[in-house]
Amino acid sequence: MAKAPLVAGNWKMNGLREASGELRKIISGARALAFPADLLVCPPATLIAGFAALARGTPIAIGAQDCHAEPAGAFTGDISAEMLKDAGATAVIVGHSERRIYHRETDAQVSAKALAARRAGLTAIVCVGETRAEREAGRTIAVVQGQLDGSLPDGVDAEGIVIAYEPVCTGSSASAWARAAERPGRGSPSCMAAR
Repeated sequence: MAKAPLVAGNWKMNGLREASGELRKIISGARALAFPADLLVCPPATLIAGFAALARGTPIAIGAQDCHAEPAGAFTGDISAEMLKDAGATAVIVGHSERRIYHRETDAQVSAKALAARRAGLTAIVCVGETRAEREAGRTIAVVQGQLDGSLPDGVDAEGIVIAYEPVCTGSSASAWARAAERPGRGSPSCMAAR
C-alpha cells in the first residue's frame, strides 16, 4: 500500500505567537482536503509547543526546522531532537539548502542530525538538491547522489526518514519547480547559484 504524500510547510524565520491565527486557517483548510496527504507545518522553534497544542487532534502535525546532533550539552543557541520531541514536534528538517549554504553544514553533519531525529522518535526530513550552477553543468544526479550517500545514516531504512528533493531555487514558478522535481537533471528553473 502506498503512503500518502507528505506536504510540509517550512515557515523559516517567520512568525510570532500571533501567527497562531494562520495555523487555525491551515487546520480549517486541511479538514476540507479531498485527497489523502500527511500535512506538516514547521514553524520557528519558539512556536512549536504552542502550535503542537493547537494542532492536537487535527490533520496537521508540527515539525521543526533543524536540530543539533547531540541530546544535550554546552551548545549555546542550539536545540536537540529530544527537546523538539518534548515540545510536540513529530518531525525535523535536516540538511536544508539554507543550512548547507549559510552554515556550511556537511553531509556528515546532516547524517548525524538524521540519526539524532530517529533517536528522539522524530521523522527526519533529509533535504537534498543541486544549485543552478550544478544543474547547468549537468551534475544534478551526481550531486544529489553524493548528498544521499553522505547524508543518510548507514543502515537506514525508509522508516522514520523522508527525502525531500529541493533544488536550490528562488523565484521560480510553480510549474518550473514541478518540472525540476519530476525530472532531476533536466530543465532549468530559475535557481540561485551557491554563495
